[in-house]
Amino acid sequence: MTTEAGPDADAPVHAPGDDLSSELARLLVRALRLLKDTGALDPACQLAAQAWRVTHHAGHRSEARFTGLLHFLTQTELSEGDRMSGHDRVLDVRKEIPARRHELIFDTYGALPPGAGFVLVNDHDPKPLYYQFAAEHANQFEWDYLEEGPQVWRVRIGRPAA
Repeated sequence: MTTEAGPDADAPVHAPGDDLSSELARLLVRALRLLKDTGALDPACQLAAQAWRVTHHAGHRSEARFTGLLHFLTQTELSEGDRMSGHDRVLDVRKEIPARRHELIFDTYGALPPGAGFVLVNDHDPKPLYYQFAAEHANQFEWDYLEEGPQVWRVRIGRPAA
């Protein structure tokens, strides 16, 4: 049995009774962590976001594993003026359970008309979310940090004008 520190630290490489896709997800997590360790953080995050996208759209239980991996890779923790115009909605997810946050954010983005945006308020750097947006909406979103911690992060997320 092989194990590593971090996400899936106690998960065996192969567990009897697991389906093939779950085993492959575990292996991919290990490979992406090793890729990060070689100094290739951005490619590791991009691939983790692509894996999240595939599992998210398939409704596979590994979706949460890849969200956790993105947080691990970017060294963020899951815990409990600027370009902002009067028309931007503010979406404060700090009181939402972590499992619900990304769903709310993507739903909010999906409802935006071209040229509109919203301000995300979070209790940690939402960098993993950035990689998920890049995987799901490549070149179709705007991302601007308005405030960068240490207690509160504010990011304006927008849909480019047509």
